[in-house]
Amino acid sequence: MGMNRGGIETFIMNTYRKIDRRKIQFDFLVHTDKECAYDNEIKKMGGKIYSVPARNKGVLKNKTALNNFFENHPEYKIIHQHVSSLTYVLPLKIAKRHGVHTRIVHAHSTKQGGSKVHNYLHALNKFLVNSFATHYFACSEMAAKWLYPKSQIRDGNYKIIKNAIDLEKFNFNYRIRKRKRKELDLENNYVIGHIGRFNPVKNHRFIISVFEEIRKREPKAKLLLVGDGKLKSEIQYIVRLNKLEDSVIFTGVRDDVSNLLQIMDVFLFPSIYEGLGIVSIEAQACGLPCVLSDAIPKEVCLTEKIKFLSIYNPVELWAEEVLSYCDYSRVDNSNLISLKGYDINKVVKELEEIYTDASVVS
Repeated sequence: MGMNRGGIETFIMNTYRKIDRRKIQFDFLVHTDKECAYDNEIKKMGGKIYSVPARNKGVLKNKTALNNFFENHPEYKIIHQHVSSLTYVLPLKIAKRHGVHTRIVHAHSTKQGGSKVHNYLHALNKFLVNSFATHYFACSEMAAKWLYPKSQIRDGNYKIIKNAIDLEKFNFNYRIRKRKRKELDLENNYVIGHIGRFNPVKNHRFIISVFEEIRKREPKAKLLLVGDGKLKSEIQYIVRLNKLEDSVIFTGVRDDVSNLLQIMDVFLFPSIYEGLGIVSIEAQACGLPCVLSDAIPKEVCLTEKIKFLSIYNPVELWAEEVLSYCDYSRVDNSNLISLKGYDINKVVKELEEIYTDASVVS
């Protein structure tokens, strides 16, 4: 939709900041005219932002705008579309029609919501993907299996591009932790943290249920919820209903996520599904133990202090696991995360080679 703060957008910006912009420039095609969180930074780095109406504003209007865009911009050699499903691949199809030689589709999820029509379109395009894309990326093996046909997976005709992060920003820093906890009056509290948009996939209702159980066992526990979204007011109502207002902190959207991770004692991430979950990589780099849903790809497990649980397990078990890290001493895991391939500098070099080769071919 737009370049606001989220998992896919964070990965794109991590890449964009580090890539050699003397050779490769990113421009952005979005579905909103509203100013988004990353817009100013994109423009400062030389990127252009174009808007076409979203499909829900009219299928014909969307198609016409895409045709006009590619007709008026023949300079683009590569289109890289980041997707959660294959329900909307019209940009790739129209780019092909207008002679864009390199058309990358990039999987970032393992499921989708939506209607039966959405499910049908995804299933149909899954078997037609080779007719409109030239390169096939995914953030995890589960995401690849979700997006591409079995024959393509069997033949290895796809590439895993790891959702890497800027490790320098996520080193554990005791001084920042101490200062930020003092600012938020959390010096003597056990802080459980979560970062994510307030939408059904992130499972905030479950988070509140788990935290309610935690509070019964540890009165000094606090819950830090970072993000915004359509369900935020509903979750705030549930918090008030359960008389947890004094123990739950809603920070809204923040540009200092690395500092907020320093504050936390454990990271709670019970998503219903994820393509990977880049925030859990950031949390591990920052030395946090993590309690995650077992629906999250296991590739996210990069350190020893990770626990996967089913969201169908009782909240008492989740609370027990979260509280098991009460005496854990934080460590800096950035070197370990780098060795596992999640250093953005390494991934940027990989993408630079792909983009440059594709550009020369075209």
